[in-house]
Amino acid sequence: MYQAIVFLPLLGAVLAALIALAGARARHPGAGPPPGGDHAAHHHSDHAAHHDAHGHEPAAVGSRTAELITTTLLMISMILSWIAFVQVGFGPQDARVPLFTWIAVGDLKVEWSLRIDTLTVVMLVVVNTISALVHLYSIGYMAEDPYRPRFFSYLSLFTFSMLMLVTSDNLVQMFFGWEGVGLMSYLLIGFWYHKPEANAAAIKAFIVNRVGDFGFALGIFALFMLVGSVDLDTIFAQAPSLAGKSINFLGWHADALTLICLLLFMGAMGKSAQFLLHTWLPDAMEGPTPVSALIHAATMVTAGVFMVARLSPLFELAPSAQTFVTFIGATTALFAATVALVQNDIKRIVAYSTCSQLGYMFVAMGVGAYSVGMFHLFTHAFFKALLFLGSGSVIHAMHHEQDIRHMGGLKDRIPFTYIVMVIGTLALTGFPLTAGYFSKDAIIEAAFAGHNPMALYAFVCTAAAALLTSFYSWRLIFKTFHGEPHDRKHYQAAHESPMVMLIPLAFLAIGSIVAGLPFKEIFAGPGVAKFFRESLTFAKDNRILEEMHHVPLTVALLPTVLMAVGFLVSWQFYIRRPDIPVELARQHEVLYRFLLNKWYFDEIYDALLVRPTKWLGRLLWKGGDGWLIDGFGPDGVSARVLDVTRNVVRLQTGYLYHYAFAMLIGAAAFITWFMFAPGMR
Repeated sequence: MYQAIVFLPLLGAVLAALIALAGARARHPGAGPPPGGDHAAHHHSDHAAHHDAHGHEPAAVGSRTAELITTTLLMISMILSWIAFVQVGFGPQDARVPLFTWIAVGDLKVEWSLRIDTLTVVMLVVVNTISALVHLYSIGYMAEDPYRPRFFSYLSLFTFSMLMLVTSDNLVQMFFGWEGVGLMSYLLIGFWYHKPEANAAAIKAFIVNRVGDFGFALGIFALFMLVGSVDLDTIFAQAPSLAGKSINFLGWHADALTLICLLLFMGAMGKSAQFLLHTWLPDAMEGPTPVSALIHAATMVTAGVFMVARLSPLFELAPSAQTFVTFIGATTALFAATVALVQNDIKRIVAYSTCSQLGYMFVAMGVGAYSVGMFHLFTHAFFKALLFLGSGSVIHAMHHEQDIRHMGGLKDRIPFTYIVMVIGTLALTGFPLTAGYFSKDAIIEAAFAGHNPMALYAFVCTAAAALLTSFYSWRLIFKTFHGEPHDRKHYQAAHESPMVMLIPLAFLAIGSIVAGLPFKEIFAGPGVAKFFRESLTFAKDNRILEEMHHVPLTVALLPTVLMAVGFLVSWQFYIRRPDIPVELARQHEVLYRFLLNKWYFDEIYDALLVRPTKWLGRLLWKGGDGWLIDGFGPDGVSARVLDVTRNVVRLQTGYLYHYAFAMLIGAAAFITWFMFAPGMR
């Protein structure tokens, strides 16, 4: 069963890729992929080039087959994942499924096997459930795109890479899945690679993630150097013996466990878009909307959270690293929430919300409440996928318009989408009894009860972010669905999405409500030890799960109060007095521009990193390669020899009088030298 869960998406990806290749051969020569953004293929000027003499679309050969194969296999994998969740989560023991020996070189021995425990099955359920629903949704959303087989192949291969990551039994196997999701995110974000913005966003995501992955790789190297193995069980068994050891690097003696955990967390910062390495995530919205839901709700961005939870035996022994994790998570939660306040692209607002919620998860990891962080990962997947796919339904209805300033009044045109978006917003803001209420409030309580030096800072940041989250989430709802329409033409043409897109929205809406209370016991209650068993490690002095249930009543009620305040302020600003936010933006233009330009991180990185790198590259190219190496190296010497030989050849004219004249000149020069040279007389 476990092999089927992991490899069925790979089978679907391969079959869809073969169908895509067959379609490419049938395609009219010279027809390229659509150069636009979401659904730009629908209005591509070369649309006629995709049709043969009979009016059929060769590029779409087998598209329906590819959709059905990949979606069916993902549905089967999803059902098996839920069965595994029940069997392993509430069964007697975990499982190891050996597949084959992957690497055996000297001391490095890597077995390819599947590690099936409760932490794994939680991720299997999240990844396969969201991916299956995204596949189903994409059948409708990408219906008019002629390159659907390639798109569905990428989706399934992305899912397989994530499954390889979460089932890994050693760090090398985890790194394989880690890089796999990075590669597939590049291909999916830049799916329409003829569009410059999508191409740039894909490259940006790939490069920023390489920065984090460099630290992750160094952390793996350091662990192998100290332990002699990359196997997780071996590392966990020897982790206590690493306490007190140091790593000497260029005369700097660093605590081994602290340095290793910081390097590993650096990988998580890139993959999960944490503060300083977050810049790729909002730009990734250039990809098709189903890609945004898959990458930013349940898969790639949660890989870093899963990795920290998986390596909890190491982080529990490195309190300084935990403090840093708490600081970065809290800063990200507040930073992303402030930026989301003023964004106007519907998908970017949800993207910054994802960034902020990931910060919450890392706060939980930093204070030692690993199961609570996984709880929010679990619930967040449902309501964030719902918000992304709901946004896609809005974009579909509004003829691919994404600016909420051009919307308004849509609740009367697309009522089902409106209802599910409201449900997703209630869950995101932590409305009582929704999924987000149980998991997000638990993180804020854990931050208050935490003992590391950044716990209080995290509590303040997460509480403030809860207020801001409610404000910008309802701002999106009010400006999109309420008020007067700002674009009458598109408003009149707006209609509800097809049923194949609405069914996934309905399931995600249900999940956004019921994914909280029934699972609270096993994630944040007394049932944690029984459910997670040995897949999560809590130190003997780590009683955070007990202490968080004894926080003052005011702390427990604070997130709900802040959620209500955020809603009321947003209602005042965008329903009763829409002139207030305009006036505030005018009065505080500097602050407004600061937030609108995302704290100017892109401009800062461009000035500090991009431009100097380009300058250095141009210098080495023009000066080093062109002038120095080509001018004085082998190419330069051969060029000079060629120049000399060409000039010498010119002396060989073939005329006798030229040679006689040259001889006469030579004889005259010799006689002159003989007559006047000293010592020759």
